[in-house]
Amino acid sequence: MDKAKVYFTDFRTKLGVPLTEKLQKLCKKAGITDIDMEGKFTAIKMHFGELGNLAYLRPNYAKAVADIVKEQGGIPFLTDCNTLYPGSRKNALEHLDCANINGFNTITTGCQIIIGDGLRGTDDIAVPVKNGEYCEEAYIGRAVMDADVFISLNHFKGHEAAGFGGAIKNIGMGCGSRAGKMHQHNFGKPHVNEKLCRACKRCAKECGSDAIFFDTGKAVINEDICKGCGRCIGACGYDAISNNNDNANEVLGCKMSEYTMAVCDGRPCFHITLITDVSPNCDCHGENDAPILPNIGMLASFDPVALDQACVDLCQQATPIKNSQLGENMAAEDFHDHGDVWHNSNPNVAWKETLEHAEKIGLGTRDYELITMK
Repeated sequence: MDKAKVYFTDFRTKLGVPLTEKLQKLCKKAGITDIDMEGKFTAIKMHFGELGNLAYLRPNYAKAVADIVKEQGGIPFLTDCNTLYPGSRKNALEHLDCANINGFNTITTGCQIIIGDGLRGTDDIAVPVKNGEYCEEAYIGRAVMDADVFISLNHFKGHEAAGFGGAIKNIGMGCGSRAGKMHQHNFGKPHVNEKLCRACKRCAKECGSDAIFFDTGKAVINEDICKGCGRCIGACGYDAISNNNDNANEVLGCKMSEYTMAVCDGRPCFHITLITDVSPNCDCHGENDAPILPNIGMLASFDPVALDQACVDLCQQATPIKNSQLGENMAAEDFHDHGDVWHNSNPNVAWKETLEHAEKIGLGTRDYELITMK
């Protein structure tokens, strides 16, 4: 496979030139206008930030990308899928409220917002995974798959399990429905917290295996019948159903790569990443710690693997910020240098496997040419 082209620019601008204009220039330089968008629905996948978190990308960046799509005759919409865990984005109504509170609406972004997996996180489609080793199919939000063109707009940051969150994390995990997120995160079968169960029986209505019973007055899941699809988790409005058997982080990364393949394979895709406000943990948290690295720049590519690898390399070259989780870890007397910023920030993470597996299944290449734009 030939080297992928990854385009890069820093955050420096001349007087009178906003960063959003520089981002548009970068995207056009990287070839976004080569995509035929005329009259086509174009999904712009991004993260709206959990309530209380301030590290997520500002809506101004989303508008800059949406405006390019409209210039090309496309019909853009912002999208993300509901979360598996309790929080402010576990169903579409709360998710839209969260997005609006965090500044994302039709005025600020210039386009509509659609929650990809529907009201309860159950509106998904099973998509075959090309070259999949861990997943034969991926459960992707239906609105994401209904789009003709797919664009990912990513905030590059640390992550307490995956090491970092970039293009593959934003797409693979972010486009999974609640069942898809469970599929990636966990082995095993869901279980019921009887103290939280209200016996509303909505979980049983969503169960495709007829595995849920109420003989005791509370929901009971027959594990012999249950297929582990996770639809009951999405259906429960009281957070009474969950699955706590976490996969190893290495397997999680491989599954995210395969879910990304399911989303991207067979249609035009383009990927944009901003390395700014590099918080140590995911934007899914209701808070964000101080950045562990300085703001580095904006990148764009047709290859999500090359894009993530370029971001990793740029971050490895950066000087850690002393007053941060990473800086404090490195200053500790018992500090052990793991050789990369992600393990030094969160020692138990796994990230290399994600990129290695993504390249193995043909999602992209880690071999890239970095083209700098002033």
